[in-house]
Amino acid sequence: MFVYADNAATTAMSKTAADAMLPAMQELYGNPSSLHQKGREANMALLGARETVAHCLNADPKEIYFTGCGTEADNWAILEAARLGAEAGKKHIISDTIEHHAVLHTLKKLEKQGFEVTYLPVHENGLVRLGELEAAVRPDTCLVTIMFCNNEIGTLQPVREIGALCREKGILFHTDAVQAVGHVPVDVQKDNIDMLSLSGHKFHAPKGVGALYCKKGVKLKNFIEGGAQERGRRGGTEAIPAILAMAAALRESCGHLTENMEKVTAMRDKLIDGLSKIPCARCNGDPEHKAPGIVSFCFEGVEGESLLLRLDLAGICASSGSACTSGSLDPSHVLLALGLPHEIAHGSLRLSLCEYNSMEDVDYILEQVPEVVRTLRQMSPVWLHMLEHMDDPYQS
Repeated sequence: MFVYADNAATTAMSKTAADAMLPAMQELYGNPSSLHQKGREANMALLGARETVAHCLNADPKEIYFTGCGTEADNWAILEAARLGAEAGKKHIISDTIEHHAVLHTLKKLEKQGFEVTYLPVHENGLVRLGELEAAVRPDTCLVTIMFCNNEIGTLQPVREIGALCREKGILFHTDAVQAVGHVPVDVQKDNIDMLSLSGHKFHAPKGVGALYCKKGVKLKNFIEGGAQERGRRGGTEAIPAILAMAAALRESCGHLTENMEKVTAMRDKLIDGLSKIPCARCNGDPEHKAPGIVSFCFEGVEGESLLLRLDLAGICASSGSACTSGSLDPSHVLLALGLPHEIAHGSLRLSLCEYNSMEDVDYILEQVPEVVRTLRQMSPVWLHMLEHMDDPYQS
């Protein structure tokens, strides 16, 4: 049996997205900036895609800028907010310790340029506390950037309340919503969001396309020089086939959002319940404010990479955390921020589901993971040392 449970890393492209992309590759080959018929056809398709993405976010089409990925959108939003802040004499930014590296590395770059960044703790459940956020606000704070949904543990932050606080204080609010858009309700108006990043391949669109929402009144400058595309803000001919595929995939995901959430949540809860029965297992993240499809566990006495390789041999595709740091030997910065010691954080497993999964997939995962964990523990000196100080948990 084969089970793909790494949807937080990337999703399979949907038939809807492929059906939108293929004809565009064959027929809409004109440059949307050209004045002739083929150019106008491509431009009309581009406008339609922009309207679709805007509608799904409850935004205005003029507030949508297409990018190459979510990472680019994060960089653009944060660097521009910092520039605007610096022009107003404000060089303080607030974020948190479990952001994606697209955010953290950009903030580190700004720190080298003289900005001060306050990284809020998230405590054991992965949630930012509004009181601590408000206490961190200073007269020179120009930006708050807090992710909508964490990509490793699935914790959903109180985005609407954070946005309301920022509005009250007159501070720009950006959210990395890469793991949220297409999976949970996102409304930039109701959620008080000024800037939002998304990535198509997280909701069954192709890789290589994303978008930045930027509220009217936030004056963006050029991010990529060289052309008048994206209203003069991002040079380079737009990737029409990928953009149309992303718009189609997002429309489909948002159109089935309620039923998909119910299905995926039921699978997630069954998975958590089953894995929690493994001795010395810990479920990471907040149990209530949690994305439908992301499940994170740590197993004491088990090394994460060995766990993944054994599961792969059993036909289960999973991960230990963010795919963007898969080459690192260090434990996840997210799990360390929750207060987990290194030796436990090293034994992490992330299983991320989507509506393409089934209860049969969950049953198979629950059949394989306990056996793999048991096998690895039998070979682990760390686990054997732990057993010397407690009764055999497998016999309890």
